[in-house]
Amino acid sequence: MSQNQASSPADAKPTTAASRVVALIPGILLCIAVAGVSALLEHLELGVFEHPYVEALVMAILLGMGLRSFWKPAPRWQAGIAFSAKQLLEVAVMLLGASISFAAIAASGIALLASIAAVVVIALGVSFGISRLLGLSTRLSILIACGNSICGNSAIAAVAPIIGANNDEIASSISFTAILGVMMVLGLPLLIPLLQLSATQYGILAGLTVYAVPQVLAATVPAGLVSTQIGTLVKLMRVLMLGPVVVGLSLAASRWQSDAKKTNVGFFRLVPWFILGFLALATLRSLEIVPSTVVAPITKITGFLTVVSMAALGLGVDVRVLANVGGRVTAAVTLSLMLLLGISIALVHWFK
Repeated sequence: MSQNQASSPADAKPTTAASRVVALIPGILLCIAVAGVSALLEHLELGVFEHPYVEALVMAILLGMGLRSFWKPAPRWQAGIAFSAKQLLEVAVMLLGASISFAAIAASGIALLASIAAVVVIALGVSFGISRLLGLSTRLSILIACGNSICGNSAIAAVAPIIGANNDEIASSISFTAILGVMMVLGLPLLIPLLQLSATQYGILAGLTVYAVPQVLAATVPAGLVSTQIGTLVKLMRVLMLGPVVVGLSLAASRWQSDAKKTNVGFFRLVPWFILGFLALATLRSLEIVPSTVVAPITKITGFLTVVSMAALGLGVDVRVLANVGGRVTAAVTLSLMLLLGISIALVHWFK
């Protein structure tokens, strides 16, 4: 008895870890199944039309959203779906770094870097102004401006504790992020033929307008590797703007924290692990420590993980949530995004 009691604490952690892994399996398998159907549909489309007009990545989102519209996954599915939508896609973003050399950043020049910073600053100011004109509170306006201009939910999560935002303000500001993020992933590629964008121009446009780094990957994969590489680099530069914004808000935090304590934001909230991994792999690739022979297999793995993650993203979007979002918040978020898109389209025509 005493030996069993002594060994039970040591066995508790492996059992807990194993149970967590097991809990992920149903949801992950569901996402893989949706991704498999999407790949099959793309294959059939290729056989009929000799060109996949709707890629498996887009198919996965649409199938996931269609399934979610009449079936809400039970708790046994949700852990795996959430893991596929977030962690698997973050792994895909990290692996993308292995195909990118910092020579691409050097070739972009100071003009692109300055343009990214300018777009973020302008979008922040105008988004905040639109929100305030529509009668939204200062804190909610800040959340909407940061989420729209920098990196969606990640920016909102980083800024919210600094300005003392309450749960209602946080929930209101992120209500549209999932749906608008999916709409951007689906709709942005349509601008390539409409505006006659080159691969470089489209990559810049996606990096400047899509909310999250993983969503940039999803939006640019159909346009080719060049767009994916440039889009990801531009988006990473845009994400790095969160640091100065958080510092600035921290200095002025007392204006919005009458009902909350000041909160320090950790380094890994400002710079997520997968971005550090992306930069590390890009460094290794630039130094040719990662050989060119492994780039193609890694690219295929990245593509597979992206399709699975898009299936999960679709399964997590309930379009009926639109009915629960306030009209002023809806208008503020939508107008801010349209403004950002307009500024970005004007900018990319400078980069041939």
